[in-house]
Amino acid sequence: MAKLYFHYSTMNAGKSTALLQASHNYREGGMTTYLITAQLDNRAGHARIASRIGIAQAADTFAPGEDLFAKIAGQLANGPIACVFMDEAQFLTKAQVWQLARAVDDLNVPIMCYGLRVDFQGNLFPGSAALLAWADEMREVRTICHCGKKATMVVRKGPDGAVLSDGDQVQIGGNETYVSLCRRHWRTAVGVHQALIDGSPA
Repeated sequence: MAKLYFHYSTMNAGKSTALLQASHNYREGGMTTYLITAQLDNRAGHARIASRIGIAQAADTFAPGEDLFAKIAGQLANGPIACVFMDEAQFLTKAQVWQLARAVDDLNVPIMCYGLRVDFQGNLFPGSAALLAWADEMREVRTICHCGKKATMVVRKGPDGAVLSDGDQVQIGGNETYVSLCRRHWRTAVGVHQALIDGSPA
């Protein structure tokens, strides 16, 4: 039975590597996969998913407001698809996550989404929040902080290397812009001296 999966992590955990490996496994078995990534992330070139370890694959792209149910249905009209792989899933809108859920339910195609859980301020991305609510299965792709603990947060650095505490939620970047940290070292890095939620001491 088809399911909607959400593979989530912080930056530099190997999400794209895992996606490309999983797609390769399908294709090696003679099955067709359909890869999609965010149109706004062109670090690897237009319409391309690439890993930091040097592997890459051509992909379709999605833009905000695009109907992903219709997009997947159109692709299925050209032939069977064993699995849909969605990279940079944090950039999906809430409506688009619902469209993916409908595609799983009504078109009977499994969809594996890979993306960040939270932004540099510790807030959920809208696409990630919807996937956490509606995905059939969720799997954490783990990476570590410099202290050796599991990294669950990320900081954004400015051109001078200083950690930023405000700015737009979306800013495309890699190792030169983002660093993954455990919660304790994230709190230290961003200078959180009061709770973000209930006002209690940090």
